[in-house]
Amino acid sequence: MKPLNYLHINLSTGKIRPLPIKEGVVRAYLGGKTLAAKLLYDLLPKGVDPLSKENILIINTGIMTDTGAPSSSRFNMTFKNVMTGGIASSNCGGSFGMMMRRAGVDGLILVGGAEKPVYLEILDGEVTIRDAENLWGLDAEAVQERFPKIYGKVVIGPAGENRVRYACAVSGERVAGRCGCGAVMGVKNLKGIVAYGTKRPELYNKPAFDAYVKKWVKFIQNHPMTGDSLPHYGTAGLVNNANASHALPTHNFKRGQFEAAEEICGETLADKYLTRNSGCVSCPIRCERRVMVDGREVKGPEFETVGLFGSNIENSNLELINEINYKADILGLDTISLAGTLAFAMELQEREMADFGLRFGETGNLLEIIEKIAYRQDIGDELAEGSARLAQKYGGADFAINAKGMELASYEPRRSVGMGLGYATSNRGGCHLNGGYLALMESVGVMSVGAQGTKGKPELTAFMQNGMEAGSAAGFCLFTMQTMIPSILYHMGPVSPVTHTAGKAMIMARGVLGNMWPLMPGLLPVKTMYLMPHCKAIELATGMRMTTGEFLQVGERGFTIERLFNLREGLTAENDSLPGRLTDELQEPTDPSTRVDLETMLPVYYKVRGWDERGVPTWPTLKRLGLGSL
Repeated sequence: MKPLNYLHINLSTGKIRPLPIKEGVVRAYLGGKTLAAKLLYDLLPKGVDPLSKENILIINTGIMTDTGAPSSSRFNMTFKNVMTGGIASSNCGGSFGMMMRRAGVDGLILVGGAEKPVYLEILDGEVTIRDAENLWGLDAEAVQERFPKIYGKVVIGPAGENRVRYACAVSGERVAGRCGCGAVMGVKNLKGIVAYGTKRPELYNKPAFDAYVKKWVKFIQNHPMTGDSLPHYGTAGLVNNANASHALPTHNFKRGQFEAAEEICGETLADKYLTRNSGCVSCPIRCERRVMVDGREVKGPEFETVGLFGSNIENSNLELINEINYKADILGLDTISLAGTLAFAMELQEREMADFGLRFGETGNLLEIIEKIAYRQDIGDELAEGSARLAQKYGGADFAINAKGMELASYEPRRSVGMGLGYATSNRGGCHLNGGYLALMESVGVMSVGAQGTKGKPELTAFMQNGMEAGSAAGFCLFTMQTMIPSILYHMGPVSPVTHTAGKAMIMARGVLGNMWPLMPGLLPVKTMYLMPHCKAIELATGMRMTTGEFLQVGERGFTIERLFNLREGLTAENDSLPGRLTDELQEPTDPSTRVDLETMLPVYYKVRGWDERGVPTWPTLKRLGLGSL
């Protein structure tokens, strides 16, 4: 495995210098968010204001980006989190990561900030800082149209320029949505980065790799989730499943069912609005929805946007959700935090605590208010701060639905308590993916591990968090992880005795799952298509030995260093929490299990991870993961 080529770019001085990443570091972190977390921990001083030029922005790829492996066009953005003050990572598809690698650059470390608007141009290894004053003020769609179509691009819209805390970055029509990366670029006066190159990554054993990829693609396409449900209905196909299990956020997470769910579900989206499905480069799943908005074919909404701009604000107008999704994208706004903030503002009005002109079920002014947020005009200036900061001013912390200051994704955790634990412990805040996405096994998928029971949830959450960290680090879309659940269970369905038995077996295996991490590399010395196919692909592409156990340990190492960063910045076990609505209020008044029992799960979770009772990684854990010097 060759060293990775990273560039250290000082936007204040214009100085650019190489920063090669040595082979040993590559083996330990694989790239992506785990390597970026290590670099940010090393390079960023403690206590830096996230909305200052002193914040560092790392944009990098995984070792599998642009190899041609399934769903491997991803790139990552890491920085100090604008929403939480801890660590941030935001992952994105599109062609930018692919083109950056083809241009000979694996990662960028951006420090300082320009005095005037600039953009970076990376063409076949040559990096130039160029004037962007004529691009400032353009939306994310318009600015990208100024560059050749063959370029990879990542840009910000007006929301990033105006430092909306949940501003995102946009690449093509894909979005690095969470944590405020757009605001960080805006603070640095960085309108965007464009890249183009022609040199593909060299493969260690190309014939064997190509044969394996062909087999893996067939496996993905034959799986019911990645070969049927996602291509046909996209992620919005989860709406009806979530609604049936009372896990669809409704009325600012007050309830878990929406009477008009059928009107906003993936099946309705496919029947009434879908023009075709599409997807990222090298992705065989093709889950992207294409819909018409204002006479143009654009990317349609994901499950998160549908749920949070649908049921959670009592809106059954799917056509409007399509419009909001497009509007938010070109303005450069994270739809999850945007929708969560609007729902909180609606409940403030309902309780007569503050009035932003927002009411549940009334949608006539939403597009106007969203634009005001992007430009921080009038009431939009306060709404641009997010729900946690609004709660500090107006009250309502118990129903400001966030974790560590970042709004939750569209899964009601009182009917998916493992997902609730994941939200609370996610290093970047209210994230279902960094949280381990246990909802797939509890409430929206076919598995049945007991949506409300706490047994086994800490062990499964840690396992899934580590696996997803590793997949993201290598450059894979996390949907490639969904084939872990056997096809036969999808065919039998969630009510099958076999499915229930499989779920119970996973819970009963909690003793093994809870004690396996110190033995991980030797415990799973296998590479199998039926657990994590990524491992053999990594070996064949890079020549690097990678078993399932070693792969999972990469994820554990990355998750742990993210935890260390948060602890350094003042986020402690007290921040592994959720608002009172989710931990104290019962979703179903007669069922005491319909709350997220963090008091029971957190101590077990800390023990599983090798952390002490304060949530601090112990010395033996740090030593085992090679983090003893931190």
